[in-house]
Order: sequence, then structure tokens, then C-alpha cells
Amino acid sequence: MPLYAYRAIDTHGQRTKGRLPGSSPEAIVRDLEGRGLVALDVEEAKKGGNGIGLGLGRRRAVLEFTRAVASLLPAGMPLARALGAGTTAAPESVRPALETIRSKVERGDDLASSLSEHPRLFSSLYVGMVRAGEKSGSLDSAFERLTEHLERESELRSKLVSMSIYPVLLGLVGIAAVLVLVLFVLPRFSDLLLSSGAALPGTTAAVVGVAAAVRSEWWILAILPPLAAVVIAWLRTTDAGRNAGAEILVRLPLIGSWRRQHLAASFARMVGELVAGGAPLLLALDDARDCMTDPVAQRETDRIRTLVREGSSLNHAIARGGLFPPVLTQLVALGEDAGRLADFLLKSAELLEKKTERALERLVALVEPAMIVGFGGIVAVVALALLQAIYGVNAGSF
Repeated sequence: MPLYAYRAIDTHGQRTKGRLPGSSPEAIVRDLEGRGLVALDVEEAKKGGNGIGLGLGRRRAVLEFTRAVASLLPAGMPLARALGAGTTAAPESVRPALETIRSKVERGDDLASSLSEHPRLFSSLYVGMVRAGEKSGSLDSAFERLTEHLERESELRSKLVSMSIYPVLLGLVGIAAVLVLVLFVLPRFSDLLLSSGAALPGTTAAVVGVAAAVRSEWWILAILPPLAAVVIAWLRTTDAGRNAGAEILVRLPLIGSWRRQHLAASFARMVGELVAGGAPLLLALDDARDCMTDPVAQRETDRIRTLVREGSSLNHAIARGGLFPPVLTQLVALGEDAGRLADFLLKSAELLEKKTERALERLVALVEPAMIVGFGGIVAVVALALLQAIYGVNAGSF
């Protein structure tokens, strides 16, 4: 269905503009009249403003939209009007998608289904929390929690970007220095040393041999970037690639622990929100499974749901798997004993999210010294090999 841009005036003489989907301009005019607006101009919207720009712009737009809706719903504003105000607060690039969502809600569609049609704007966790809020009648609380979640993510992302600037620059400079040594400096020294007729030390011969191999097989270095791009595309766009990537991530020595905590936090957040909204535990596990995008987490949720359906408690079902950390099992057990499962699931989600943030910050902080040691070691080995050769030549001349 095409999208039309309109300008209209209301009964108070105030002008407004926006975009609406419709079969024809006449349908848009009738739609506006049904809202108490008089159309001044209706034309087909230009392509390009579909909300699929840079990821950073999308995330900021979703945060601004969510913050606006979260501030308006508790004041008693109807959902459609709150969505309209949130659309106005969002950047121009995502307004067509938000207008489409608002139009569907006005026609009677539920908000979660309308949001799920725009996966590049709204994540599965976002849609799941909205669905839980709709089912429980606490949509305003769901948007407040979403605002806190998105603001925390934005703050963490900004912090990580600031922390990553120096390691990235260090890596680029280090790679450039190593390439200069291997491709330009070592060949000149090797020719000079070999012309002297002296036997090269073992370390120097090994370094020179590696440099010669890199120069002769330079095409291997040239195909590495496109090969990496192909592998990344396979990991992200195919079922087999997504499964393989998910399995690798949870098994890596340092990243695996962080990944398992992240998946456990998403699981606890989703199930906790749904149970708090009044959903039965089995239905909450079903919805949580559908909202998760990681194949490993989906299989683990299926396994947990099967055990719960067979009569097992949630904490025992989680404990029998090896994916989620023990702290989740312990908090879920306390919640079940106290009859406050939803509260303890949400508390465990907050705890795991904070641990995930701290772990990610530590990983980024470790990259810088690791790169310094790595590049420094390479340069030190090359320098030592050259010094050994120069010393050997001078000693032989004496």
C-alpha cells in the first residue's frame, strides 16, 4: 500500500502534516475527515524516508519515540494520540513507519503486532515487552521500562564507543607498522646482510623467511577482507550460519561467559514481564521463545518449557541446562518459594544486565593492553633478529 504525505487543518485552525498509508489520495482525504481534519494537500510520499538508515539513527529515533509515549500514557492520553505525539518527536526518517503503526492501532490492530512488522526499528524484546503490557493492561509501565532499558543501552553504547576509539587507532597504526617492516624494511636488510656473505642467525633467517613468504603470497592478505565479509554474511543471513555463530559465541573462552549472561538476562526479562502481566508460565515461555533471535536461546527455552509442562519447577528446568548462569537458577528458586516469580525474574534480569555491562566494559578495556603487547612483541622480535644479524656481521668482519 503506497504512503501519502498530507497537510491538513483541524477545527481549531491549527495546521498539521504527516504521512498515512492508503489506496488513493481520496482514501487519505476520507481518513483525515474521519479524524476531524480537513485535507489541504495530499500527494504520494517520496521514497527514502523509510526508517532504515544508519543503525545509530534508528536507535536514537526509537528511544525518542519511546520516551515520548512513556511520558504521555500515564497522563491518561489515548494510545493513538500518544503514538501520534511520539511520531512527531521522532526524526523525519522514521516517521513513515511510525505513522503506519499509528494508523493500524487506530483501525483496531494491537500495538505489538504493528510494531513487529518493522523489525529493523523494534527488536523482539521491545515487541515482547509491549505485548506483555497490552495483555496485562499496563502498557504505560511497559513503555517506562522500555525507556529505562533503551537509555541504559544508549549510555553503554556511547561509553563503549569512547573506549574503543584508542584501540581501533592503535590497531590500525600497529598493522601499518608491521606491514612496513615486513614489506619494505626487512627486504632491504636481508639483501644487505646476504651480500656480506655471513651466515644469518636462526631468528633472523626465520623472520626473513616469513617476510619473503608474505611478499610472495600477498594475494592471501588481499582476499582476507572479502572472505571475512562473505563469512559474516553467511553467519547473519542463513539458518546454518546463525546456528554456527550462536554456538561459537557461547563457547569462546572470554566472550562465551558474557554471551550466556546476556541471553539469560533477555530470557528473564521477557518471561518476567509476561508473567507480571498475568500470562501463565507456559504461555510466557512460548512468547519468550518466539521473541528471541538467538538459536541457542530458542532451543534452551524450548527445553525449559518441555520440562515445565511435564511438571518440573522453573528453577529445576533452568538448572538442568548448561546455558544460563547459576545465579538465575538461585533467584528463580527464591521467587518460586516466595510466590513472587515475576518480581524475582525481573530482579535477576536487572542483575544480569548490569553484570553483562560490566563484563563488556572489561573486555573492551582488555583489548588495548593486549594489542600493545601483541604489536610490541612483533616489533621486538623483528628488531632483535636484525640486531643479531648486524652484530654477527660486525663480529665476523673483525
